[in-house]
Amino acid sequence: MTSQQHTAYTIGHAPSQIKHHEWRTASNSAPHLLPHLASLLTTNPSLKLLDIGCGPGTISASLAQRLLPSGHVLATDISDSVLERAKDHALSQGLSVPDNISFQKASVYELPSPDGHFDVVHAHQVLCHLDSPVPAIREMLRVCKPGGLLSLRESDMKMWCFWPELPSLITFHDLIVNVMLANKGQDKGGRKLVSWVLDAGVERKDVEAGFGTWCYSQEEDRKWWGEAMIERLRTGEMRKKGIELALTTEEGVEEMIRGWREWMGREDANLGIVNGEVIVRKPEV
Repeated sequence: MTSQQHTAYTIGHAPSQIKHHEWRTASNSAPHLLPHLASLLTTNPSLKLLDIGCGPGTISASLAQRLLPSGHVLATDISDSVLERAKDHALSQGLSVPDNISFQKASVYELPSPDGHFDVVHAHQVLCHLDSPVPAIREMLRVCKPGGLLSLRESDMKMWCFWPELPSLITFHDLIVNVMLANKGQDKGGRKLVSWVLDAGVERKDVEAGFGTWCYSQEEDRKWWGEAMIERLRTGEMRKKGIELALTTEEGVEEMIRGWREWMGREDANLGIVNGEVIVRKPEV
């Protein structure tokens, strides 16, 4: 099956969705990888890292900063406009393009790199949007060097925890899960990561697994998340698909927007999201 035969990215590349992703950095979204990265750099300061599905590039740029001065990040995505935004962000962070970081349009199912090319392959919140995660993992492993690392992190849509439990936010959560499933995405990606990598041919002894969290509780973080969700309800692909599939209505969307506004303004409001994490060490030949 070619990349053209797979389902499209569920939530699209609307500005509201990309803005939501810009909160992410290596520190808050790839903490399981960072100790391994630091260890690898002690013996190989010229690491080559592939970041798949980079979005606006905030994680990519923060990874590239950790590889300075001689390491390199190649960041890929399926959207030209998103890659341009990621490039602009990298330049704003003082990185040199293409010396420290470069960008390339690519599908995770057909990575345009030779076998065993990268020391580290990283993907964050990519597999949950795919109809076939296992072939994608096999492709990531193909381009990873023997002895190299594959780093994956996926949220688990069934493990959202928010307060206050407003009925409109419960409805929103149901909507986002059902839209993802309607597009053949994965709502339990976090808990399935180990299973997926084993199905891709990895032996269990080569897998390090864990769980990490995101927490949106401080006023600034609540505002960032809430406004992003409101924009997605107003203009994003989720609104369009939700209405097309009769999962919600215009009135329902407005009620969810009011719910996020109330949540943002509550000092006791918080949201926790559980993410599955794995590090795969590719065996030496």
